[in-house]
Amino acid sequence: MKKLSIITLAILALMWGCNSTSHNPFFAEKWDTPFGVNPFNEIKFEHYKPAFLEGMKRHNAEIDAIVNNPEEPTFENTVVALDAAGLFLNRVVLHFFNMISSERTDKLAALDEEMAPILAKHADEIAMNPKLFERVKAVYNNERSNLQGEDLMLLEETYKNFVRGGANLDEESKAELMKINEELSVLGTKFSNNVLNDQNAFVLIIDNEADLAGLPAAVVAAAAERAKNEGHEGKWMFKSLQRSVFTPLLTFLDNRDLREKVWRAYVNVGNNGNENDNNQITSRIASLELEKAKLFGYKTAADFILEDRMAKNPQTVYQFLTDLWKPTQKVLQKEVTELQKIIDAENGGFKLQPWDWRYYAEKVKQQKYDFDETSFREYLPLENVIQGCFDLTTRLWGVTWEERFDIPKFNPANRTWLMKEADGTEIGIFIADYHPRASKRGGAWMWYFRQQEGWPKNNVMPIVTNVSNYTAPSGDQPALLSIDEVGTLFHEMGHALHMLFSRTKYRSLSGTNVKRDFVEMPSSIMENWAFEPEFLKTYAKHYITGEVVPNELIEQMERAGKFNQGFVTGENLASAWVDYYWYNITEEVTKNGVDFELEATKKIHLIPELMPRHRTTYFTHIFSGGYAMGYYSYLWAEVLDADMYQAFVESGNIYNLELAQKLRTVFSKGGTVDPAELFRQFRGTDPNPDALLKRRGLK
Repeated sequence: MKKLSIITLAILALMWGCNSTSHNPFFAEKWDTPFGVNPFNEIKFEHYKPAFLEGMKRHNAEIDAIVNNPEEPTFENTVVALDAAGLFLNRVVLHFFNMISSERTDKLAALDEEMAPILAKHADEIAMNPKLFERVKAVYNNERSNLQGEDLMLLEETYKNFVRGGANLDEESKAELMKINEELSVLGTKFSNNVLNDQNAFVLIIDNEADLAGLPAAVVAAAAERAKNEGHEGKWMFKSLQRSVFTPLLTFLDNRDLREKVWRAYVNVGNNGNENDNNQITSRIASLELEKAKLFGYKTAADFILEDRMAKNPQTVYQFLTDLWKPTQKVLQKEVTELQKIIDAENGGFKLQPWDWRYYAEKVKQQKYDFDETSFREYLPLENVIQGCFDLTTRLWGVTWEERFDIPKFNPANRTWLMKEADGTEIGIFIADYHPRASKRGGAWMWYFRQQEGWPKNNVMPIVTNVSNYTAPSGDQPALLSIDEVGTLFHEMGHALHMLFSRTKYRSLSGTNVKRDFVEMPSSIMENWAFEPEFLKTYAKHYITGEVVPNELIEQMERAGKFNQGFVTGENLASAWVDYYWYNITEEVTKNGVDFELEATKKIHLIPELMPRHRTTYFTHIFSGGYAMGYYSYLWAEVLDADMYQAFVESGNIYNLELAQKLRTVFSKGGTVDPAELFRQFRGTDPNPDALLKRRGLK
């Protein structure tokens, strides 16, 4: 989640990745669509570049008007005017960013790479404009003591962003910073494109039905249907390396050689020595981030980045990761021993390897806990989970969801809802895009086409998206979600609620424009409700019979729930450690990406049976997604959400309306209040990590 203020536009450019304007929809002052939603069908490829160029032109004119204002600098004529500037460009950028992530084509990818350095330069020229900074600084010095609340936060954030954007650097350093930011924008865009290209290149065609042994019937049916549609009737095709594809293969496939083949393909995305190889790109990105930090007088990129986070410094993150890593390592060793016992009992004759872990963990669940996730999936059709998630928001906050069919879509598979208050007041538009396709990057995310701002007098209704890659339906069978996918759906809804519940005056402080290590809290806390037995039974119903999930199956799930948490937590922590070491370098990286990662994992004594959840060459979070030195944020936010959810548990009512309203207040504040203070206002104390350790069975 990124702030789209003019100062931080350069960061967003890392991810974005002339004809007549007379029929260009971007040039329309207002879109004549329901709720002003983007007219997706009208926007063509040839419309983007002219709109980008016009957007930058208009933005520059707005900046010039602020700089050349003959009146003395004031909060209104400088800081507020600055926050309001760039709306035209912002609209184009948001639309393009969504399309490059969800509807990517070769032409869009090429334009992404072309525009990234241009947009980065545009943002830098504003961030380093000496006359503009002079006015902002004057307001900061003269009016700070007279402002309060959201106005004061906007001033402080604006001033800080100018300083961190290079406004105080000398001319030589400014030039060097612009050069670094331009190269980073190009490399980040290239990194993302390489990952998607390599993921989409994977195809596994199976022509011997015996090789499918162990796979759930729904997975087999989907593979057969895919093969038929692509001219391989009578065979089974697995295409791309989305998690919804490779996870079932690694979890259920009896054929060990095939499991290894799939695993090796996945962990080597971006590491195949081809045109999509990211090894040198990662080393260069990390080295450039170090150069950038040194320009500002910092020892490492981590020191520079974390100064503006809740954690404040690398030492805090190191200690945080260490405190979680120690108990996780102990649990990991126990899990390795348990899995190896099953292998030996079956006379496997081999030592547990990474491609065996999910497979044998599933066997432990079935043998020791009598829990079969395949059976549980039958009670989790996507439609039920969606409705369950909506029903939860209604029960907690009284909001309602009206599915709309008159609103434009960026893909025919989109579904769209209007969210309303209990009294019918319209809150915002929610667009969901649930299943994989080749044009979509992997994973799941929330983004938006329009931000909330102007509360309360001229409130702008947000347009928010959840994009994901859940298991697709097959034939007459609906999409049946895994436990992990259900958690993800509730997680992404939490991000969406953070945007939809936002109530701020200023665009750059709305919704998810908060400190990076706080932004995952509203999403993580929503996951807590997903598998609470009391709530689960309201939506977990068999896709054929409509039978409510039996108590016995819920109890089996709960008994198995804390098993394999060493693996789950270890994967995430290993990635957080890799991120930590990449951005705590003190000199240029000369190793390639995979070799650097290997050295980092040796430092934490990572067991050979486990790999980081995101390996370096496809770790888009930290090399192109704005989470550099920020992957720890997921676990940091889990500490916050586990402690906050504990308040509901302690109250004896997981639907406690008083606490729900306090939580909505946290969501609504965006970046207008320091997140540590928001937590204390909700909980009354500072965070306690015990709730997370207990929830994961690590304590």
